[in-house]
Amino acid sequence: MPLPYHTLADAVLLLHCGVVLFVVLGLPAIVIGNRAGWSWANGFWWRLAHLAAIGVVALQAWLDQYCPLTVLESWFREHAGQSAYSSSFIEHWLRRLLYYEAPLGVFAMVYTAFGLLVAWAWWRYPPQVGTPKNRGAQPPRRTQDTGEADGGC
Repeated sequence: MPLPYHTLADAVLLLHCGVVLFVVLGLPAIVIGNRAGWSWANGFWWRLAHLAAIGVVALQAWLDQYCPLTVLESWFREHAGQSAYSSSFIEHWLRRLLYYEAPLGVFAMVYTAFGLLVAWAWWRYPPQVGTPKNRGAQPPRRTQDTGEADGGC
């Protein structure tokens, strides 16, 4: 049975769009989340993944390298025998949202500026390691008689 290259290409395109949304919407989520007091907005691993993602994107652009997801998607499309203008519904609309024509230097500057904003957010709203899940929750009270926890009843 032949591999479904077209379907794999569409899956890579969806993944690519997800990564772009994570990078682009992650920054406003960090700022809004901090102003709203949402503890997840400063989760260390989430913040580290966000910083690493924009760092890799900016570095690739400065090195004149295409994103590996773009390369993989193109490889799948080539092996599916697709021409440059044939596309599925998903591909058609996601490509319109995701890809722009400009010199790589323009992308390098834009990605770097965005990366600097992410670094600013890292400094302004530092990620928290091991934050309690229930911020503001009161520990159980101890009764004076027995020293046992009082359930609040």
